[in-house]
Amino acid sequence: QVQLVESGGGLVQPGGSLKLSCAASGSIVRSNDMGWYRQAPGKQRELVARITRDGTTNYANSVKDRFTISRDNAKNTMSLQMTSLKPEDTGVYTCQADITYVDGRNYRYWGQGTQVTVSS
Repeated sequence: QVQLVESGGGLVQPGGSLKLSCAASGSIVRSNDMGWYRQAPGKQRELVARITRDGTTNYANSVKDRFTISRDNAKNTMSLQMTSLKPEDTGVYTCQADITYVDGRNYRYWGQGTQVTVSS
């Protein structure tokens, strides 16, 4: 089994910064594409940022130049550095990882999510 655990959410004022982390553990042969998604109240879940194993990144237009996604392949971890936060960044942030499991197959896993609230 594989587990993804997020950490780092919380309450921050507009203009502030926050760093989210995601750690994958279990019977992992290889972590492939990973990403962060968020869901605001009353809205659908949306992609925030994704990163390939070789470090290629892509971002939602709304967070470009403010958020930075990174990963450590050796530790199977991923981070999201968020700066210049806005109230509209509020939501539940969930990490996602495509993992090659010990059976040789690829599976998509999701974390439980962590709340980010941007408010004064």
